[in-house]
This record gives sequence, C-alpha cells and structure tokens, in this order.
Amino acid sequence: MGLRPATYRNIGKMGQQRQGAEDLEELIKEFMDQKRFAVVGATDNPEKYGNRVVKNLRDRGYEVYPVNPKLEEVEGLKCYASIAEIPVSVDVVDFVVPPNATEGILKQCKDLGLDRIWLQPGSESEPAIVFCQDNNLKVVHSVCVMLS
Repeated sequence: MGLRPATYRNIGKMGQQRQGAEDLEELIKEFMDQKRFAVVGATDNPEKYGNRVVKNLRDRGYEVYPVNPKLEEVEGLKCYASIAEIPVSVDVVDFVVPPNATEGILKQCKDLGLDRIWLQPGSESEPAIVFCQDNNLKVVHSVCVMLS
C-alpha cells in the first residue's frame, strides 16, 4: 500500500502509544478485508464525502449500510437512523460526521460490540481516538477509506 507516515498524524497524548506506518497498513488491510461497512453521516448530496464514500465502497463490492437519521435512502440503499437499527452486524463503522457527533456514536459502537472504527479525515478528534484506544476498539484515522 505504501502509505507515507506524513499522510496521517498520530495523537499520542495521555500515554497512548503512537501507531507506526507498518501497523497502520496492517490495520487498514484487516479493515478492507471485511465485507460490511456502515457509513455514519451518509448523505444523498453527491458533492459531499458522505455520499462519495457510500458509492466508492459499494462500487468496490462491499455491503454498505448508510446511517443518517434524516434520510430514508442513499444511492438506492436503505438508510438507517442509527447503527443500532442495522439488521446485520457490520464489520467496520466508517465515520463521516463532525467530531462532536463521532464521540457520541462511538459509545453506541462499543455497546454493540462493533470494534473496527474508521474515522475519516475531519471526523476524528483526540477524545474520539483516546476513547477507541481505552475501550480496545481498533481505529484508523486521518486516512480516507477511498484511498485504501
């Protein structure tokens, strides 16, 4: 995959270990080897990343479950109001929402046993990353799923 370390930043405060490029590549490979992705923040606006991520993953053969409480459908796919409403257990939860929304939904992921979290650039925050690390949730951040 050849990710350059400069393509992501590591948040290493509060005693958290910093993730190396090789570890990140392995984690991304594990995530991309899965089948089912929830996209939190999916949208029907084709100009926004919440729509582009849904299309990209679907076009690459993944089962995609859009999540947005304001929509019924995204790109022809049923849209769910929350991750708890998805009728199957998803393998990866991809976030395309502001950091303050991410932080609350991460708690739902933990409660549902969803432990692969992808925080798209702009959805991550230090508290969100620390929450994932403190709760043994695998987290990819600051790298776009569409480039993986």
